[in-house]
Amino acid sequence: MSGSVKTEGIVLRSMRYGEADRILHLYTPDRGRVSAIAKGVRKAKSRFGGRLEPFFQLNLVLYEGRSDLMTVTSVETIAAYPRLREDAAALDGAARACEAVARLFDDGEPHAGVYHLLANELALLNREPQRAGRANSLAFRLKLLLAAGFAPHLAACASCGEREHLVGFSGAAGGVVCGACEASAFPLAEEAHAFMVAALGRPLAETPEAPPLALAQAERAITETLEHHAHLRLRPVGTR
Repeated sequence: MSGSVKTEGIVLRSMRYGEADRILHLYTPDRGRVSAIAKGVRKAKSRFGGRLEPFFQLNLVLYEGRSDLMTVTSVETIAAYPRLREDAAALDGAARACEAVARLFDDGEPHAGVYHLLANELALLNREPQRAGRANSLAFRLKLLLAAGFAPHLAACASCGEREHLVGFSGAAGGVVCGACEASAFPLAEEAHAFMVAALGRPLAETPEAPPLALAQAERAITETLEHHAHLRLRPVGTR
């Protein structure tokens, strides 16, 4: 069915196409991830200006025809997040957040909660760029796992239900494991376990800090969960 679609959207990626156009990957609350072409956007007198760059949050009117690509017909800026482009760590964090959303939620299904989570992450990094770093990126990924239905089981052993002596993490089992079930697990320190619990339970702006070893173990837990249950691997978040 053809016609115009009004939606909010965040630009995940913007690529040059032809002499003057751009192909956009957008994440929307009502359509999930969509692709669209912005015709003539790279011309000096384009009515879209510079608003179709990565991380912009927009009100859009898209024309949906027979092509898989929708066409951008109208754009209004909701938030440009300009400080992201002034801080290398914040810019990197925003790029990794958009990449994670694009890869984990590429099914074309709407996930309004994911859209608002990404908008909150971009707003936080824009407002407080000093928060950009490993702890923030890992907390964001944990919340994406929760939204995707892959949140690691952290309250008790994922294999037998034991609530004490939780000493390891198993991606295959889907969470922490006790000493009796740790054969296929890697060691998980108490600090790493506590970080993951707090990161899942608190807003992004209240993400706790943790020692480097704890963050490394938390990242490994996230990586193994994604590999076993979502069958994908994201870029490492770094050590900052």
